[in-house]
Amino acid sequence: MFSVTEIGKNAGVVWQELHRAVNPQSYDHLKSATGLGDVELAAAIGWLAREDKLSIYEENGRLLLGLSPMNYYI
Repeated sequence: MFSVTEIGKNAGVVWQELHRAVNPQSYDHLKSATGLGDVELAAAIGWLAREDKLSIYEENGRLLLGLSPMNYYI
C-alpha cells in the first residue's frame, strides 16, 4: 500500500526529472530515469496532472510528458 507522502515524494522526483529535461519525455524514459515502477510512476503522474503541473502529448503513438509552462518560476 502506498502512502500519500510516498506518492507526493515520487511526484517530486518526476517533476525534477522533467524540470531538467529540455523536451517532453516519454513514459519509458521517465521510468528509467527515476527508477520508479509502473504503479509508482503512474501515481506520481496522476498527482502532477491533478495539480495541473503536466502537459501531456501523444506523438506517433507515444505518450510524452512535460511541465506545464506555468510551472517555470523566476
